[in-house]
Amino acid sequence: MTPEFTKVHNRFKLNNNNYTFEDLKDVGYSLIKEGLAYEKSLGNFLIDWLDNKDYLIVDTSGSTGKPKSIKLNKQAMVHSAIATGDFFKLQPGDVALHCLPTEYIAGKMMLIRAMILGLELDLVAPTSQPIFDYDKHYDFCAMIPLQLQKTKGYCDNIKNIIVGGVAVSASLKKAIQSSKSNVFETYGMTETITHIAVKKINNLSKAEEKGAGVFKTLPNIIITQDERNCLIIEAPSLLDHKIVTNDVVKLHTENTFEWLGRYDNVINSGGVKLFPEQIEAKLQSKIENRFFISKQKDETLGECIILIVEGKDNTVDTSVFAGLDKFEIPKKIYSVEKFMESDNGKILRHETLKTLE
Repeated sequence: MTPEFTKVHNRFKLNNNNYTFEDLKDVGYSLIKEGLAYEKSLGNFLIDWLDNKDYLIVDTSGSTGKPKSIKLNKQAMVHSAIATGDFFKLQPGDVALHCLPTEYIAGKMMLIRAMILGLELDLVAPTSQPIFDYDKHYDFCAMIPLQLQKTKGYCDNIKNIIVGGVAVSASLKKAIQSSKSNVFETYGMTETITHIAVKKINNLSKAEEKGAGVFKTLPNIIITQDERNCLIIEAPSLLDHKIVTNDVVKLHTENTFEWLGRYDNVINSGGVKLFPEQIEAKLQSKIENRFFISKQKDETLGECIILIVEGKDNTVDTSVFAGLDKFEIPKKIYSVEKFMESDNGKILRHETLKTLE
């Protein structure tokens, strides 16, 4: 029998305390009145989740366009929680760490998973370097790459960690290879109620190494492509319509795919289609400052590659381009003192480029 959003699992705990559906209303009001900023946010979410509406209004991050508010069905969010629980074999009484802000969908879903699946949830401040009980065993945790980067030496007691929000850098992937935790990069968005696919990025078996770089969908997710080779997502239990993304992918099987880059970022240089994200991955461990790859008009090639580096100095040792193909080498390098960012720290490429005009 599928759990309903109007119920709270009897094994659910929040910071070691059991709460019923009705109890959580009082918890929400108390957090709003007396809590710290991140706890007030949690309180607001609880009040919204426990009201008599069957939907939530959720803000998108604005990483692929202007931030907006969308309506998500609460029962669909329950189905998403169950899909994650099934994939990671989470059981009632398992212990989870919550270190994400509840303003966004990833933080909300950590609460919903705990309430629906009966997890014991430890809530800590959602800082860039979360402080938690490093000696305690956790079965599950969600982080952004920056949090994993800063806590990677303390995560061995976390069984499974999912990482999302932005792509995981090559240097971070290398740094976590010796971790005892199983780390998974996620693919998803607010509209799909967080991740609809994951890929393991450390502790790979020989069989898993063959599929390295390939995302595997969660249960009951259907994936296809449009004429642009962009991913189309169907998820009857989550969505009432297909989602056509701007993510160019290579389909491997009916439930696995490789992410190549954003369609709206593609650069056509001399007839060669280039994905900035793939070039950035090659340069990730070679350039110290934050950077991204973009394009500008070129009389000969139509479009050419440019490199934008955060900081006052645009000097980059050209030896870092040694591993790039001919068309991937930036023709010009620009510096921007401070990149434009979304509220949750994602680089806003187009807005940053406008500062060069």
